[in-house]
Amino acid sequence: MTSLADLTPGFRNVRLLLAREKGHPIGDREVGYDLLVPLDAEGRLDAADWKTHQAFCRVRKFGDGSEDRIGLLRRKPGGQWYFDYSEGDRDDEIGFRLNDERFTVGEYVSIGRKQAMHTYQVARVERP
Repeated sequence: MTSLADLTPGFRNVRLLLAREKGHPIGDREVGYDLLVPLDAEGRLDAADWKTHQAFCRVRKFGDGSEDRIGLLRRKPGGQWYFDYSEGDRDDEIGFRLNDERFTVGEYVSIGRKQAMHTYQVARVERP
């Protein structure tokens, strides 16, 4: 059985915080995501490493006025990344072009459900 200690060197803890948007003119440091994901040398999601270690690719959504939600990073056929919190797709959150995004401090990524996309800034990237 693989343990967290056995993960490849590319795994990182990533913190995303809500960026500036309508209703949050300066963003919100109390709303965001914590991710445990494999990144390549350029800071992009590493699909090959993810495929080997899917069970360890976690997401925690926090601060949206409800309890924290824990889920998994998943990938649809065709390559679209999403956050999966429970059985079925009703609560899935889609990452907008996460294949192309770099998870480096200061960069921005968009995540959302249905028509409601929100932009988050990468606030921290560190080894687990």
